Amino acid sequence: LARKPLVPFDKAYRNKPVFPIREDDSVFLSLASFREHLLADTLQYAFDNAKYPEKLFIGAVVQNCFGKVNEDGSIDASGKPCKTGRQVIGKNKKGQDQTKVSDVEIDKNGIEDFCKQDKYKKYCESGQIRVVYVHETESLGPAMARYHASKLWGGETYYVQTDSHLQFAVEWDEKYRDEFKAAKSTPKVVLSSYPPGFSPGNGNNVHESPGARLCFCETKVEDPNPIIRINTGSSYNGSEKYPTQIPFIAAGFFFTHAEFLVDVPFDPFIPWCFMGEEIALSMRAWTHGWDIYAPRKNLIAHQYRPGRMGLPKFWGTVGRLYGRPGMNTKLQGSVIKRIKNMAGYPDATLEKIREEKIEFIMEDLEHYSLGDKRSRDDYLKFSGISVDKKHDALQCERIVWCNQGTKE
Repeated sequence: LARKPLVPFDKAYRNKPVFPIREDDSVFLSLASFREHLLADTLQYAFDNAKYPEKLFIGAVVQNCFGKVNEDGSIDASGKPCKTGRQVIGKNKKGQDQTKVSDVEIDKNGIEDFCKQDKYKKYCESGQIRVVYVHETESLGPAMARYHASKLWGGETYYVQTDSHLQFAVEWDEKYRDEFKAAKSTPKVVLSSYPPGFSPGNGNNVHESPGARLCFCETKVEDPNPIIRINTGSSYNGSEKYPTQIPFIAAGFFFTHAEFLVDVPFDPFIPWCFMGEEIALSMRAWTHGWDIYAPRKNLIAHQYRPGRMGLPKFWGTVGRLYGRPGMNTKLQGSVIKRIKNMAGYPDATLEKIREEKIEFIMEDLEHYSLGDKRSRDDYLKFSGISVDKKHDALQCERIVWCNQGTKE
């Protein structure tokens, strides 16, 4: 898939935008959705709360269970052809969760539900909603879905990547535009954060609160495929005149200028990856000369989803597809070394990759890798990351300047 239709398209537009970038303050919202029951709600909240909804454009990759796939490729949507995630149904004698997977009807089509409402139909008819449908068995994880969503961009000024279960503050679009322009490195600015959570029944509008800086990272060596994870540090106190820099980009929310797509094109060679895309985005953006900032206010809220909710996950589908639970972890184990090689992990040098006979994971990496404006070593120093040769990992230190907000 990557080698035949995807890379040739990328090559044709390498170092230039697919469309001329319109400087009209339009916003493109990239949504990667996996069997998402809140997709229609997310779209409604985004348009209802935008100051300029006529300038908002959506690119959604909808990965749903559309039914049972027959041998001839047709889909049978009758009955209950789909599966839930692991639902907690009680406790066993040891007090541990007991789970089960149930048969269910086909997933809601959030795009259809949104577009059939009279209030929103005009946005669909005017071409502001662009969508790619993927049957769940063909899902290759969030990083690939975000790659495909980026191809739905149509020349809008700003590029925004989010998850598909969100709420939005009033005039969120204009407020993020203003925050982007307030950052001292504009226009090569990326705003990013982990938004606060919301729960159903708590209202539909986001209460604006001080933003938190992404100042923390760690490698959990007990993970099946250990790689750096990022997290929040200190929050703004509300008196800051300008947003301040941070070293990390969250894949679940960032706001930037569309020129970002030229410098940091999405990588089509990281299927099945769940962890790893954030450190890859962060390092690639920074070494291409983009400065990363934490927005001073939270203008979106995210529904965080513990496993006990029983919602389907793409790795569960991969396990059923191959008849092997945990298969996604195994598949990811090789692919993630593409990211680890780029990041400088001792266990993912080119020599070690060749020893494992998985050189194929390095294909075209030079086009989806670090930039030449700043070096990898400079990034590691900037973000407080050092090499832990004992555990073949990268280790994180406390990033004082980030928590104190001293870099504007």
